[in-house]
Amino acid sequence: MNTERLVRVVAGFFVLLSVVLGAPASPVFVSEWFLAFTLFVGFNLLQSGFTCFCPLDRILLKFGVPGSGACGR
Repeated sequence: MNTERLVRVVAGFFVLLSVVLGAPASPVFVSEWFLAFTLFVGFNLLQSGFTCFCPLDRILLKFGVPGSGACGR
C-alpha cells in the first residue's frame, strides 16, 4: 500500500470516527467538539490537493512507506 492510499484510509477513518462521536443523534455521542476534528481533516485534505503538502504523507514516507508518485514524489 502506498502513501496516497494510506492517507485516504486514515482520513476516512478519522472523519467517520469524529462524526460518530460528535453527532448528537449517535448512540456513542461524546461531544459536539469532535465535529471540529472533522473540519480539520477536511481542510487538510483540501489544502493538500492544491499545495501537495500533507503532514501524514511526509510521516509515512519517513517510516518507509512507498510514495505514491503524486506531486513529484
